[in-house]
Amino acid sequence: MEELIRTNDLVLISFVESMLKAEGIVVAVLDGHTSAVDGSLGLLPRRIMVDVDDKDRARWLLAQAGVGHELRP
Repeated sequence: MEELIRTNDLVLISFVESMLKAEGIVVAVLDGHTSAVDGSLGLLPRRIMVDVDDKDRARWLLAQAGVGHELRP
């Protein structure tokens, strides 16, 4: 799995997850439970992950959707 985005923004996470799933890309959001354990204070960011084979396509789709600035290097 390859990390695309690391964020505390739940709206961004939902948007990215929905968009990539609609394009047939399997998405995993990691650290959601850990973030909830910290009292939902938003101290621990969640990571959006995709399969390595889907990474380039997912990055392109996200850039086209206007959230390319959120992508990890």
